[in-house]
Amino acid sequence: MNSLVVVGFPTVEEAEQVRRELIDIQREQLIAIEDAVVVEHDKERGVQLRQAINLSAAGAVGGGFWGTLVGLLFLNPLLGAAVGAGVGAASGALSDIGINDGFLREVGETLPTGSAALCLLVRDATPDRLIERLRSHAPHARLLRTNLSHTDEERLRQLLERASKQAEALRLA
Repeated sequence: MNSLVVVGFPTVEEAEQVRRELIDIQREQLIAIEDAVVVEHDKERGVQLRQAINLSAAGAVGGGFWGTLVGLLFLNPLLGAAVGAGVGAASGALSDIGINDGFLREVGETLPTGSAALCLLVRDATPDRLIERLRSHAPHARLLRTNLSHTDEERLRQLLERASKQAEALRLA
């Protein structure tokens, strides 16, 4: 079963930095991420979702391929590619894989203006080693929501608090 973890940060830049680090850490098999979205609460634009995967672009590439193939059959590959890319981009924009966009917008509405949250859909993780690697961000991170059991959520909160104290001790030393 996938686990949903939402962690708040004071800035969008820090949430984006943690997401990039998690992608690197994923290569070491310490975490398996299904989806990672940064939700920003911007003063002028409201809630903004920064998806890890651009579904419109992915759909356009796939649609362009199939459109070219169909276009070759009807002796007009350029028209087929253009139509296929357009249809693929539209279908990609309408797709919603991973974390539900409605939920993400709901989370964004609860954030203070100017802050952000990193919403993760995790298939598998080693929380203690993961938090150890992300210790420098621990003083600013706060656990907002999870679908973990109460026991696992409390354990995660304790790990974050311990990492925060360690980071603070290192900063003062």
